[in-house]
Amino acid sequence: MSQAGGVVLVTGGSRGIGAAVVRQLAAQGTAVLFSYRREVAAAQALVAEVQAAGGLARAVPADVADEAQVLAMFATLDAWCAELGRPFIGLVNNAGVLETQRKLVDMDVGRWERVLRTNVIGSFLCAREAVRRMARSAGGAGGSIVNLSSRAARLGAAFEYVDYAASKAAVDAMTLGLSREVAAEGIRVNAVAPGLIRTDIHASGGEPGRVDRLSAAVPLGRGGEPEEVAQAVLWLLSEASSYTTGTVLEVSGGR
Repeated sequence: MSQAGGVVLVTGGSRGIGAAVVRQLAAQGTAVLFSYRREVAAAQALVAEVQAAGGLARAVPADVADEAQVLAMFATLDAWCAELGRPFIGLVNNAGVLETQRKLVDMDVGRWERVLRTNVIGSFLCAREAVRRMARSAGGAGGSIVNLSSRAARLGAAFEYVDYAASKAAVDAMTLGLSREVAAEGIRVNAVAPGLIRTDIHASGGEPGRVDRLSAAVPLGRGGEPEEVAQAVLWLLSEASSYTTGTVLEVSGGR
């Protein structure tokens, strides 16, 4: 099924990679519902931008770490699909958090709980609700789920974000397991693992210039752009990747 004929949900879509995915999906005629947690102005501006270009986008506030908010977000999705007369065919599990750079020995349990609750539990909740709607046995149209992992899942992020790296390794494992569970339902499940990408997440970790500091170690010699990751996400959502499932696609410049 063409993406242009359905609705795709993008979590954490108000900035960075998520916003790039929203823009590119909308540009090809896909209706996009995206969530945001705090960035109200950014979310409203993105909706206005998409609509001005003739696209369809809608923003919904939701913290994916909270099951009640995830259920409310999917209720909004159901209503919008019914209103548009389009099926729900794609989920991009993009919402994620990290905390300030720190060695593991200096981390506390609260930090690990916050990171895992958003990055792992949040991705699980959204994937669960997506499968319940996409599965052919439940009357769905099938579809594609793309989880946002990270190259950190294999590099470990020592001295900085071991908790974040561990959460993304969990996302990789969930991607593989879920892909095997739902293949017969017409659902493909893959992940994209970005490397050093120029987004605001580095400032959240306390080092806005982190990409510049580490770019020399990237074989391609530079940091990546959100739009380059978005292209990989769109490919995995599309029929062009119809024989691809259970895969983690690295978009890391060879890092």
